[in-house]
Amino acid sequence: MPTNVTSAKKNSLLRKLIKQLFTFSKAQVAAFSGGLIDYLIMIALTEFANIHYTYSIVISGIIGAYINFRVNRSWTFQSNDFPYKNSTKVQICKFAVVVLNSVLMKSYGTYLITTFMKTDYYISRIFTDGFVSLVFNYNLQKYWVFKKDKNIIEE
Repeated sequence: MPTNVTSAKKNSLLRKLIKQLFTFSKAQVAAFSGGLIDYLIMIALTEFANIHYTYSIVISGIIGAYINFRVNRSWTFQSNDFPYKNSTKVQICKFAVVVLNSVLMKSYGTYLITTFMKTDYYISRIFTDGFVSLVFNYNLQKYWVFKKDKNIIEE
């Protein structure tokens, strides 16, 4: 009998791990979608509208953030098991805080890498985006912005 209990626990842990990896993968698809649009707009503003790349990053970051919020809220973190802990308005406010800090980190990080490592801004931006997205954005979105209310039991 202990073997069945141990096996059941292993299966449960494996299911949770697979679910977490699936959510993480969906978040990366959402981030890539918003990020690709963000990146293309940044290049267009910088190269064709002659806006300095640090300002282009801010403008394109806002547009990319809007796309990312919509995809994350309706697809990535959506769950039939538990509702969101906060209303959409609260989520938007929290998301705005995350995005503001993310855009500042991306802009400043891109500037630092471009300036001190003497690389092109679009290469610096890709490196900076990857770091900020994986370390900062995903964790705050999952555990703070789109947090689930696991105290509510649906009937």
